[in-house]
Amino acid sequence: MTKLSTSLTALAIALAPAAALANEEQTGDPHQQAHKEDDGIVVVGHPPVDFALLSSTSTLEGDKLLINRRGQLGETLAVLPGVSSTSFTPGASRPILRGFDRDRIRVLTDGIGAIDASSVSADHAVVFDSLTVDHIDVLHGPAVLLFGGQAIGGAVNALDKRIPRSVPEGINVTALGGYGSTANERSASGAAQFRLADRWAAHIDASWRKSDDLKVLGFVNSPALRDYLLDEAAEYRADGEPEEAEEYEELANLTGKVPNTAARSTTFGAGLAFIDEGGNLGISIQRQDMRYGLPMRPGAGHGHGHGGHGGGHGGHDEDVSIDLDQTRVDLRGAVELGEGLFDSIQIRGAFGDYQHIEFEGDEVGTTFSGSGVETRLDLVQNEKNGWRGRSGVQYFTRKLNIVGAEAFAPSNDVSRFGVFTLQSLRLGQVELEAAGRYERANVRANSVSFNKSFDLWSGALGASWRFAQDWKLGASFIRGARAPAPEELLSDGLHIATQAYEVGNPTFRPETSKGGEVYLKYDGGAVNLALTGYLTDFDSFIAALPNGDEEDGFPVFEYTQGKARFQGFEASASARVMQWTGGSLTIDAQADYTHAQLKGVGPVPRIPPLRLRGGAELELGNVHLRGEVEHNDAQDRVAGFETPVDGFTMVNLSAVWHPMGDDGPLTFTLAGNNLFNVSARRAASFTRDFVPLAGRDIRVSAKLAF
Repeated sequence: MTKLSTSLTALAIALAPAAALANEEQTGDPHQQAHKEDDGIVVVGHPPVDFALLSSTSTLEGDKLLINRRGQLGETLAVLPGVSSTSFTPGASRPILRGFDRDRIRVLTDGIGAIDASSVSADHAVVFDSLTVDHIDVLHGPAVLLFGGQAIGGAVNALDKRIPRSVPEGINVTALGGYGSTANERSASGAAQFRLADRWAAHIDASWRKSDDLKVLGFVNSPALRDYLLDEAAEYRADGEPEEAEEYEELANLTGKVPNTAARSTTFGAGLAFIDEGGNLGISIQRQDMRYGLPMRPGAGHGHGHGGHGGGHGGHDEDVSIDLDQTRVDLRGAVELGEGLFDSIQIRGAFGDYQHIEFEGDEVGTTFSGSGVETRLDLVQNEKNGWRGRSGVQYFTRKLNIVGAEAFAPSNDVSRFGVFTLQSLRLGQVELEAAGRYERANVRANSVSFNKSFDLWSGALGASWRFAQDWKLGASFIRGARAPAPEELLSDGLHIATQAYEVGNPTFRPETSKGGEVYLKYDGGAVNLALTGYLTDFDSFIAALPNGDEEDGFPVFEYTQGKARFQGFEASASARVMQWTGGSLTIDAQADYTHAQLKGVGPVPRIPPLRLRGGAELELGNVHLRGEVEHNDAQDRVAGFETPVDGFTMVNLSAVWHPMGDDGPLTFTLAGNNLFNVSARRAASFTRDFVPLAGRDIRVSAKLAF
């Protein structure tokens, strides 16, 4: 029996007792559980995300998701409050929530982790296909303990329809196509969901995306990097080496396009579900293949003072790219238990087989491969006199093999077993909340004789008060605990993505934090307001910091553990200022800011600056127009080996047309992003000095759904 079939058999046995996931909106409506519509169709709810605990949840869906779809998750979500992106390259972009990245946030598909290697390094893509996603939630607050105590920064949950949630009367078809000018991006996808029998539904989908090198305004490299390259060129010329000098001058003066940033991806998926009033069970399979370029810092590790010359790719003679593929099998099910204490038993699980190969030209460099399983079982309570809750167990295991000359960390196995509960009690206009989680995590690397386990305790308390009509005031406290990642414990090698020699520390203890948030919300229909302030203190925050040494011409970054503080705010407001028959005018604004400090050291690396956004939306019948201005402040609070980032302001316009009505099957969009073609760089990006943001980008799309 193959390893794949053995793992799938074990997963099926583990998940056999019952099935599906569900979800509950803050109103207690069937966002949580399967329900029956008036026409008798049974509909399965969303994954378990919130009660009232998610005080600052934001969602990207509908037309807004259609306009902002990008090839990677980070760029897709960067329009939401408190969300930035790693923006390593168009093919690899992971979301950053309130300044947190990697293991401190969880990236989920339908409530289960991505089972990829995106948290290992910034150059690793998230296995994500925006063309098949229905909507995406960004989650904060105590309820993130449902997904793991390490998710102190929050969680991102992408919802797709691959496992059907209802049995259609006939066949439902969705087709989507789009084009973006800044990278000659072409994309297309199609999906169909159809009835097999009275209680059986099936789904198939496919998507394709391809883009060329990214177009930008002006010089590709930042002023600081250009100065360095020109200084190197001058030294080479003074030493009588004109060819090397010309090479550096050419790199310094590169304009127009970011080389080696092209990307392509294909996805195929299918699903099958049995849906009944007494429960449901569904399974799906997905295959995703990606290939994308990795631009390298010009001259890194091979400057004049290091006895070599840089070339165009940080010492690599050939373009570096990643060829990534994943096969994933998902299972979702539920058994409805009636009107007693418990509403349902819900199970969700996934198996992922993952591999990516880092190529230098056509030569195989480093290979990351392995497989993982994540499964959870939730016991959901019926609401009784204002009391409701959810408790369960969760298990995750992943084996990652890292082989190659640039394997900066050894092959490793990670496993986590967690037990959690989430409870809520409503007393009139006050709702009290509590969550707790215990997790046992283990990290093992046989090649270096490392095997260490961590006991992690997390908990949360919260309260909200509807003190007046349409007004809500709330506060929450979270004590989080995260096991150190294998890279933080065991790294000892050159990490080309970060252009540094990284050294871990196998003696690290768990990273613990205490923090909370306070929020105020007003929902008055025509006027809406939300303001959230947050603060998190870490006793043992893990960060990679330069120690002053060099190895092979690269700076040595050593993982250290110490005290840190993250604090900031998110604010948003909207008001419908005019309304008439068939139309309206709405204005809106939002702001977010994070201040992060390593106590006794300095700023935390790669923290986004203050961001302001203001816009206006005009509805004229079936046409929706929007204009907005986004300003990112300069970021001069930078860590060692980082350069300050200039501020920038972008102007965006978009139009959505529903020619057959807002509820009709056809949607056309036209968007102009960065219309004034400004040069911009993200402070949260490792590659900001040589991978700026896209220049003027005109995007069109068409969607047909019936």
